[in-house]
Amino acid sequence: MTKRTGHFNMLCDIGDLTALFSESVDIEIFLQRTVNLVARHLNAQVCSIYLYDDTADELVLKATIGLNPDSVNRVKMKLGEGLVGTTLEKLQPVCEGRGSLNPDFLYFEETQEERFESFMAVPIRRGVVKIGVLAVQHEQANYFDDIDLMALRTAANQLAGAIENARLLMDQHHIDVNTVSGSLNKVGGFLKGSPASGGYAYAKAAVLKKSHFGLLTGSDAPDRKFTLKDFFIAIDETTHQLEALQARLAKRLPESVSLIFTAHFMILKDAKYIEKIVELILRGEHVPKAIRTVTESYISRFLSSPHAYIRDKTNDMEDLAGRMLKNLHRIASPENQMKEVQIVIAQELYPSEMLKLASEDIQGIILVSGGVTSHVAILSRSMKIPLIIAQHPDLLNISDGTPVLIDANIGNIFINPSADIIHQYETSAAVQKTAEPLKMSLSPSTFTLDGHQVHLMANINLLSELSLAKELKAEGIGLYRTEFPFLIRTTFPSEEEQYLVYKRLFETMAGKPVTIRTLDVGGEKVLIYSNSPAEANPELGLRSIRFSLRNREIFEQQIRAILRAAPDQEVLRIMFPMISSVDEFREARQIVRQCIRHLEKECLTCHLHPQIGMMLEMPSVLEIMEELAAEADFFSIGTNDFVQYMLAVDRNNEKVADYYQPYHPSVLRSLARAARIVSRPGKDISVCGEMAHEPEYVPFLLGIGLRCLSIDPQYMIKVQSIITRINLSDAEAFANRLLSQSTISGVRGVLEDFPGKTVDSGTKMSKTVA
Repeated sequence: MTKRTGHFNMLCDIGDLTALFSESVDIEIFLQRTVNLVARHLNAQVCSIYLYDDTADELVLKATIGLNPDSVNRVKMKLGEGLVGTTLEKLQPVCEGRGSLNPDFLYFEETQEERFESFMAVPIRRGVVKIGVLAVQHEQANYFDDIDLMALRTAANQLAGAIENARLLMDQHHIDVNTVSGSLNKVGGFLKGSPASGGYAYAKAAVLKKSHFGLLTGSDAPDRKFTLKDFFIAIDETTHQLEALQARLAKRLPESVSLIFTAHFMILKDAKYIEKIVELILRGEHVPKAIRTVTESYISRFLSSPHAYIRDKTNDMEDLAGRMLKNLHRIASPENQMKEVQIVIAQELYPSEMLKLASEDIQGIILVSGGVTSHVAILSRSMKIPLIIAQHPDLLNISDGTPVLIDANIGNIFINPSADIIHQYETSAAVQKTAEPLKMSLSPSTFTLDGHQVHLMANINLLSELSLAKELKAEGIGLYRTEFPFLIRTTFPSEEEQYLVYKRLFETMAGKPVTIRTLDVGGEKVLIYSNSPAEANPELGLRSIRFSLRNREIFEQQIRAILRAAPDQEVLRIMFPMISSVDEFREARQIVRQCIRHLEKECLTCHLHPQIGMMLEMPSVLEIMEELAAEADFFSIGTNDFVQYMLAVDRNNEKVADYYQPYHPSVLRSLARAARIVSRPGKDISVCGEMAHEPEYVPFLLGIGLRCLSIDPQYMIKVQSIITRINLSDAEAFANRLLSQSTISGVRGVLEDFPGKTVDSGTKMSKTVA
C-alpha cells in the first residue's frame, strides 16, 4: 500500500466520527482511539494529543501511544515551551528530522521519549480558538515528509470539532457539583404575519419554548421511584435516538456531515459527568434531581465563560438532559411527538435548530417576534419548509396539539380553522399539485420572443436543492452560497468537511458551470462560535470578504477545499462578496493563487485555472468599474445588498421597509451603468439577487444588456415564461423609459405596464427578503 493510499484511508476512517463516538465508552477512550488510528496510518511509533487549558495557559498531555502512559495528565507546558508549545503558540506546524537538535526542544523524563528522533506536530484549532496539538514521533531520523505533514494537518482539521468538545467537558471535571444547586387555542381565530418561506401546511402545533424547560426546572412526584438501572436505560435510549436523528439529518442535508450532535455524544461519553450523577444516586438522591444537579453545574460553568461559543454549549447540555429525563419518565421522544405535532411555533431559531427540526419532518414554522434573520428564511426556503414571521407573542401560549393552518405564501395563520377554511386551502393545494407537470414543459435553453438567448442559472443554498435545479433544467449554478455549511454548525467546518460538501456539488453538476461565492457572513448572518465582539452596526462591520481577509487561515481552508474538490471541473468560478476596492480584489485573488501553488507543492490534485470574479454590491465600486473590469474575470450583481447600501436602508428593519426600493432611479441607473461598463471588454455579468425573478424587473434587466439571471430553482418556470413573451426591442425601450425617470413616482408609473405582463403577474414593488 502506498503512503498516499494509507493517508487517504486514514482520512476516511477519521471522517466516520459517528463510529468513533459509538465505539468509545468515554472521552479518554475516544482520544486514545484517535491517537492509535493516526499512528497506525502514518506508521508512527508515537502519536500524542495535547489539549490546551486556557485558564492555566498550559498544554496537557491527554492521550498517547508510544510514550510512557503514566505521563498522561502529568506532562504540562506553557505556550511557547518545547516544540509542542511552540506549535500552538505560533499556530504553525513543526517538522524536525532530529527533534532533539532544535533549540526549542524540551525533554520530559517521565515520557521516556529520548530514543525518538523524528518529530512532527500540527496545531488543533477551530477558527480563532486554540484547542491543542497533535504530534507524532519516530526513532528513524528524517522519517516524516511533506505528504505526512499534509495528512497530519488534515487529520487535525477533521478531528478539531470533536476534540474541542472533549476538552470543554474535561475542563468541567474539577467542579464540585454540590456548590451549584393560553388562551388562543380556546378562542381560535385568524392572525396575520409576514411570509418568509412559501407553502401551505395544516397540522397540530408544537410550541418550542426553552428546550425541555418543564422537565429541567420542574419537580417530580415523591412516590415515583427510579433505580440506577433506569438511569442507564435512559442513557442507552438517548444515544440510540441521537444516532437515528443524525442519520436522518445527514441523509437529507449532506452539509451536516460533521455531526450537529457532536457535543451531545461527547457529553454521553464523558465518564466524569456520568460518574457524578451515579455518585449522587448512590447517596440516595432522586434520579431526576441528580441529573438536574450535575447538568446545572456544567451549565453554570459554561455560562460564566467570556466566550460566546462556550456559553452556547448550554443549549446542548439542556437538550441532552431533557432527552435523558424524557426517556427516564418514558415520555415520548421529541421525534415521536413530531409525528403528531408538526407545525412548530418558536420565539426564535438558530440555523442549527432549523436543521434539527428538518430532521424531524415538521411541516411548517411560525416564528414569534425576535430572531427575524434572512438566513433563517433562506434556509427554510431551501428545505421547502413554510415559514411565517408573526409579531404575536400570545402564540407561545397555545396548547400543544392545537390544529393550525398556515398559508406562508401570504402570511395567514388560522387557529382551530373551520371546515370551510380547511377545504378551501386543501383545494388550492391540489390545484398547485396539478401544476407539477409544467416542469416537463421547461426548455433547457431560454430565448426571448425574437430569438435572443438568456441563460438561467440556479442559486443554491443547500446540496438538497441540486436535484430540483437539474430537474428544472438550470444551465448551471450561478451562485452557491457557501455560508450555510458554516451557519448550520456549532464550530468552523474544517477544510476536509468543506471539501466533502463541494465535491458533492461538483459531482452532481458535472459538465455545467459552477460559481462559488466565498464565505459571506457577518451582518445578520452571525457565527455565534466565531467569538467576534458585538458591533454597533454589523451590516457595516466585519462581514463578507472583510471577515475572510481578517481570518486568513479560515479563508485559505475554504479556497483549498474548493480547488481540491474541482480538479476536473470544466468551468470553476470563485466569486468574492462585498468587494469595495481594486486593492481588496487583488488581495483576495492573490490568496487563491497562493493556495494553488501550495496544493501543487503538496502534490494534491486541484483546479489550476479557476475564473475569479466578484459580487457587485457596493456603491463605492461604481467609480472604479473600468479598473475592476480589467481585473476580474466576471461579475454578479447582488441586488439585495446593492439596494441596501445605495439607499442606506437596513433590509431587515420593518420600520424602514418602505424605503427599500429596488425601483429607485439611482438604483436603476447604477445597474445600467455597471452593465454597460463591464460589457465593453466582453466580461460576463449576471444578476443573482431577488430582482432577477420579479416579473417587473426581468424586462428591465434584459433591456440594459444582461443576458444571465441566477435565481432560486423554484422561480425557473415563472422566469422562463416571462422571457419567452418578451421582444428584446420592447425590453430595451422599457428600460430606456425607466432610466429617463428622475422620481420614484415616475418609475412606478412606467412599471405598471411592463413587457410580458399577464393578468396574474401583477406589480408588487415591495421589500424583498434575501
